[in-house]
Amino acid sequence: MASTVWKGYITFGLITIPVRLFAAARTERVSFHQIHQVCGTRIKQQIYCPHCERVVERSELVKGYEAEKDRYVIVNDEEIKSIAPASSDNMEILEFVRAEGIDPIYFDASYFMVPEEAGKKAYHLLLETMRKSGYSAIAQIAMHQREYTVVVRPHADGLLLHTMFYPEEVREVPEFRRDESVSVKPQEVALAEKLVEGLASDFDPSKYHDDYQQRLLKMVEAKREGQPVQGEAPKKRAPVIDLMQALQKSLGELPRKPAARAAQEETSAPPATKKSAQPRRRTATG
Repeated sequence: MASTVWKGYITFGLITIPVRLFAAARTERVSFHQIHQVCGTRIKQQIYCPHCERVVERSELVKGYEAEKDRYVIVNDEEIKSIAPASSDNMEILEFVRAEGIDPIYFDASYFMVPEEAGKKAYHLLLETMRKSGYSAIAQIAMHQREYTVVVRPHADGLLLHTMFYPEEVREVPEFRRDESVSVKPQEVALAEKLVEGLASDFDPSKYHDDYQQRLLKMVEAKREGQPVQGEAPKKRAPVIDLMQALQKSLGELPRKPAARAAQEETSAPPATKKSAQPRRRTATG
């Protein structure tokens, strides 16, 4: 059974809905431990106090904030709990916004929002209202010793919650900017659009996998069985000198679409993009 990340209420107006949050996604990767090469034993990390010159137990540890160099303000859990904001157990909707108006760069972690038994009807009322209106909700929630601005949006199975970065947390990189001195030709854009259309498809996350993690596991298994490790030959990429030539070659290497799909795309194309089958009539002059 999944563990609850947060438990409390979501409110809008005078409606209060008891809910729980569950982590919607987690990163999975092959983990390696630190091993002592001499004897093959896994290393244990210990907490060491350089002032007392001894290893200390976790029961001896407290939280400290570095106010000055090597000077700390000690804070205990009760003091932290005493200043917790109302959003620690009450998530109030501040406003509703259009989802397409939120830049995805602000999204952080994702959570499933599940109603308690007593709040199911109000939960589904909010869910259906947001579905029909096309709005997402902006709220605030405190967890993990910080207060987040979050966006709550409707999903096929219920409400999803995404914590968001604050504007000051989104980095400004001087190198990331549009270079107005660079221009592309209309012919290059037209060919690039054809390349995009040739690679276009409906998003299906099940098609994508972390091949690198699979290779790591195969490497470990090969070493375990005493077999040689087969490396991957790096791909050689020639520098692009002529964009038009590279685009034309790329179009020629596109996989052919099935006839049924190609016909479907043709019939679903906007009328403005279709060429008329009727020949143009010439008007007599003079």
